[in-house]
Amino acid sequence: MLQGMRRHRVLDSAIDIVLAVTAAVVGAVLELRDPGWFPVTAQIAGAAALLVRRRWPYLTAGVLVVLNVFVPVWATVLAPYAVIAFTGARARWRPWVVVGLLVVTFLVGARAWEIADPLSGPVVILCSALLGLYARARVTLAAEATLRAVEQARADERVRLAGEMHDVVTHRLNLMVLQAGSLRMTAPDDPTRRAAEELRVAGVQALTELRDLVGVLRDGGDPVRHEGAAGDLEGDVAGLVEESRAVGLPVRLTTTGDESRPSPAVRRTIVRVVQEALTNVHKHAPGAATAVTVIYAEEGISVEVVNDGAGHGPRELPSGGSGLTGLRYRVEMVGGSLDSGATAGGGFRVSARLPAYVPTGRP
Repeated sequence: MLQGMRRHRVLDSAIDIVLAVTAAVVGAVLELRDPGWFPVTAQIAGAAALLVRRRWPYLTAGVLVVLNVFVPVWATVLAPYAVIAFTGARARWRPWVVVGLLVVTFLVGARAWEIADPLSGPVVILCSALLGLYARARVTLAAEATLRAVEQARADERVRLAGEMHDVVTHRLNLMVLQAGSLRMTAPDDPTRRAAEELRVAGVQALTELRDLVGVLRDGGDPVRHEGAAGDLEGDVAGLVEESRAVGLPVRLTTTGDESRPSPAVRRTIVRVVQEALTNVHKHAPGAATAVTVIYAEEGISVEVVNDGAGHGPRELPSGGSGLTGLRYRVEMVGGSLDSGATAGGGFRVSARLPAYVPTGRP
């Protein structure tokens, strides 16, 4: 790659030298019809300015603008190309102002009011500017194509890493689930069997979530819908609400729309939003009246958990996740957005906006 860049720079330098020498020779030959040291010197100086046209196009144009006031320097026809092509697309109007100055000063130096054809020079200068515009457009398109290729390569690498993560982690989780199931069957007492069953259920849930997250990470291939009923979740929204009520938290649940509309990854995210929000109520405002609202619509899913803050004081309980920061990351992973903050009445509000469907991984 470095060798290619060096060859490219050498080729560019060679082209600039050839153009400068050609402009100097042509300009000097044309000035020999009217002998004088200044016109010939001006032609050579203007041609020499072309050597820095790639790095400092405005400097090249400035030298030619000054010289053109006295002598029409023929290197001027090559300068507009550099001014347009090598200044970048951000400088929208400035290059064309410089091209206009080149045209005006060239006409002044040529004494356009004294010659029969004053338009040929400006037309050639403008054609040079248009060629520069074309060259800049080609460079921009090539850069965009390269950027797209890099992004595609990154996406392919992400798909590959997602597949490797799925293969490695699911293998370990499967072993954990199998061992937990075996322990449940052979355990000598009920507490051990219950602990083994909880471990097995957690492992199965982790496997399902991993499959969904890997599906979100994958950009390539046809997305595969792994649809299921809303009740397939291990602990749905209604279950979370009932658990909170059982420990004394007054929770009101309101749902509207078709609960089977969202895909599994979105449904699990809905559960996590409600779980984390209710856990925060238990921790920071136990006993506070809480409203859980889930709206299933065609354009997306809306989840809101609001408490009035009138609890019985803070009480620390185990968190249901990695906090609001981790919850926001999970919501954004499926293309949603999360908002949280205090309410005017002293309570706290957590709301999420989720798409109805995202691709999930292959089972």
